[in-house]
Amino acid sequence: MNELELKYGCNPNQKPARIFMKDGSDLPVTVLSGKPGYINFLDALNSWQLVKELKEATGLPAAASFKHVSPAGAAVGLPLTQVERQIYFVKDDEPDPSPIACAYIRARGADRLSSYGDWAALSDTCDADTARYLKAEVSDGIIAPGYTPEALEILSSKKRGKYNVVQIDPNYTPAPKECKDVFGITFEQGHNFSKIDESLLTNIVTQNKELPQQAKVDLVLSLIALKYTQSNSVCYAKGGQTIGVGAGQQSRIHCTRLAGNKADIWYLRHHPKVLGLQFVDGIRRANRDNAIDVYISDEHDDVLRDGEWQKWFKVRPEVLTAEEKKAWVATQTGVALGSDAFFPFGDNVERAHKSGVSYIAEPGGSIRDDNVIETADKYGMVMAFTGLRLFHH
Repeated sequence: MNELELKYGCNPNQKPARIFMKDGSDLPVTVLSGKPGYINFLDALNSWQLVKELKEATGLPAAASFKHVSPAGAAVGLPLTQVERQIYFVKDDEPDPSPIACAYIRARGADRLSSYGDWAALSDTCDADTARYLKAEVSDGIIAPGYTPEALEILSSKKRGKYNVVQIDPNYTPAPKECKDVFGITFEQGHNFSKIDESLLTNIVTQNKELPQQAKVDLVLSLIALKYTQSNSVCYAKGGQTIGVGAGQQSRIHCTRLAGNKADIWYLRHHPKVLGLQFVDGIRRANRDNAIDVYISDEHDDVLRDGEWQKWFKVRPEVLTAEEKKAWVATQTGVALGSDAFFPFGDNVERAHKSGVSYIAEPGGSIRDDNVIETADKYGMVMAFTGLRLFHH
């Protein structure tokens, strides 16, 4: 099949819409269920590239949760800790999920609010564990190289049969040149075949040069995620998953702050007061996630005032104070940070330090590199200059 009609373009009024192969060859994708739209396929093709490259770089199953052509989260398939099971809402009486299911659970759990209505991507065949978890979530679709019969049956029944399930040929390689039209004008460039692996981390420019293996994995993960994130972008990662992605900001420091704030929220979800929240029976997942987000924020009274907290909680929670939040975030360490372009000032490193960043990978090349390195040395960080810019638009 050379072309595929889409539901509509970026917006419902933009019809007709399609994807097709200009060289007359067959499309490398097959729709097994649903009818994807334009943005669905942008998410699908970007997220597939991310998980495919992440699997190749780490040797581990990989997954991503995409929204509006940027990852809300990405992760490799490491086993879930007991705390991770709790904050990602895997029930105690459920068996340990498969590695590929763990990858998706962790990818979606990185930023559950941003992942609401996501597009899922898997590096490996989708199994029943992953399908069962995904069926319970609000999601637009999934792309994977294959599906077990049980997984396909589960997903095909989601949304009364309208859930988008796409299979991609894992051996497909894109043409060396790519084009897109903007305002009737055609742009052409070489496809970004740059390879991201641990070899990019050898040019360590700080006094501290001790880069543990897990930090290397996290830095590679962050850089691969950035390769498919709308620029400007910064990504925080820890333990084989992204914990904060700051996408599409005009200012580098705003990327770092946005991603850092998300990383702080992810870590605050580990706080004993958050783990101890007692939700009312039957609360919807989206309402639960929103209640947690508001409880952690400065607007906590919106879910704690009389007449309101009863909608969410069995017992009125104690306030998580600003002092408690600051003290808890200060205990965070070992976070890796990647940036898709150089840091122009040391303020980015200062902000990263507040969220527990110990390891940084960025291209280098700023006229103020000396100031950036000096700031990293002040906090004993390890910083590698990759020499590789990763803008994506």
